[in-house]
Amino acid sequence: MPATPRDLPVWALAARALRAAQPAALLCVVQSEGSSPGRQGFKMAVTDDDVAGSIGGGIMEHKWVELARERLRASDPTPLLRPQVHRREAPADRSGMMCAGEQEVLLWPLQPADLPVVAAVEEKLQNLDGGAWEVSAASGLRLAAQASAGFYNYQPGAAWHYREQLGFRDQLTIVGGGHVSLALSQLASNLGFEITVLDDRPDLPTLAANHFAHHRYQVSSFENLATTVPAGPHRYVVVMTVGYRTDAVALRHLLGSHYAYLGVMGSATKVAELRRVLLEEGFSAEAISQLRGPIGVPIHSRTPEEIAVSVAAELIAVRNARQ
Repeated sequence: MPATPRDLPVWALAARALRAAQPAALLCVVQSEGSSPGRQGFKMAVTDDDVAGSIGGGIMEHKWVELARERLRASDPTPLLRPQVHRREAPADRSGMMCAGEQEVLLWPLQPADLPVVAAVEEKLQNLDGGAWEVSAASGLRLAAQASAGFYNYQPGAAWHYREQLGFRDQLTIVGGGHVSLALSQLASNLGFEITVLDDRPDLPTLAANHFAHHRYQVSSFENLATTVPAGPHRYVVVMTVGYRTDAVALRHLLGSHYAYLGVMGSATKVAELRRVLLEEGFSAEAISQLRGPIGVPIHSRTPEEIAVSVAAELIAVRNARQ
């Protein structure tokens, strides 16, 4: 089965607790910077005897879980918003960790009245429906009518406000459904990507067996990729079709669009020839310079699974460098 959004277990636990009239709290990293173990958007649900998710782990997370449980036992409905500084020499708000970054954590005790919102978020994540949720001291926890610019949005201060889109921030489109595509889908399904696989071959066994992708399509050709694969700052595109000719067709319809990542699988000789031909056909040197290839970090990979590891590592490196 395709991987679900990372936060689904958090909202599912919160919903179960509220339906059973059990106290629960939401912990959420609303802001982070530097080498913070908990990144913006990391979250946990905490009950008296269970947890789901993470706000960064270690002693810091342990202390926040215990604090949440203390507040639940005391029936304290007061939200808490507190910075955590991961430096031993910090004069205040030390987290107990030495990562050198900072994060701000929200402890939001959930109330019975929050159940409709929590249940709606759970359902939207299950169905990949999109949308957004938000929380603030002034308005409480609620669904957002419209997603804000950016996947996460935090306004600090006395009138603090946090908003977050639902589902996957990053989308991976794999053009080609062969053995490496299947192996890459399996790896990427655990890396927070919403995965789409396209192929033009009918009855392709590896495409049929790809239960890790969220979307699988057999296309009549790769001539319409410009509309099938929309541009976007969080769209990663990997071209690995059956051969040189179809790779070239796909790239002709992808080059020039803005993606976080565009790469093609193949040897150095093959990729150099693709670049030469595309340049002769009139594509600009600037557009061709955006094409990565041969893709993957150099680990002397040979098998589809090893190639998938190398490509997944490159995707992670590109994504993390952009954050």
